[in-house]
Amino acid sequence: MTTVFIGGSRRITRLNDTIRSRADNIMRQRFAVVIGDANGADKAIQTYLASKGYRNVVVYFMDNHCRNNVGSWPVEQVSANHQRKNFAYYATKDKKMAQVASYGFMIWDGKSKGTLNNILNLLQQQKNISVYFSPDKSCYKLKSLKNLTTLLHKCGGDIKRKFEKEFTLQVPARSEVSNFELFAVDKGG
Repeated sequence: MTTVFIGGSRRITRLNDTIRSRADNIMRQRFAVVIGDANGADKAIQTYLASKGYRNVVVYFMDNHCRNNVGSWPVEQVSANHQRKNFAYYATKDKKMAQVASYGFMIWDGKSKGTLNNILNLLQQQKNISVYFSPDKSCYKLKSLKNLTTLLHKCGGDIKRKFEKEFTLQVPARSEVSNFELFAVDKGG
């Protein structure tokens, strides 16, 4: 059975037609969905899936507290080796979802470190990802790190440098990625 890891930026709290259409396609194909319990995109997608009565969902959360489970779906509790609630703490949950997923659908504002980490986790496991990139309201298929580096060039210099530093990404200069194809899927409005 195909399992889709849906995640996204906490700053994205509303879903447009493009994102809803992707979610509708996932439901139409009866794919299993794994999703986190964070506010923002996670909660917005949960709300949409619940409004459609979709039941094939598992919500992942850390330790003893599930922050959001809008559809009262089954849950998967994940424990971390440390209790400090920082980036690494929540990334433990995200890594588990990437492991069980067959495919990823990320809703990214081009700034969220957590969503970028999810994209990297999925790519490292050689799983394809659709990324809704909110700055240009488009969906892109990522099949490799080369595709991701092309998308990172759309983030702007400061953000790109921050990601390069935090993730030790070696993002080539724009001229070096001109022959890499980003697979634009569609454009929302």
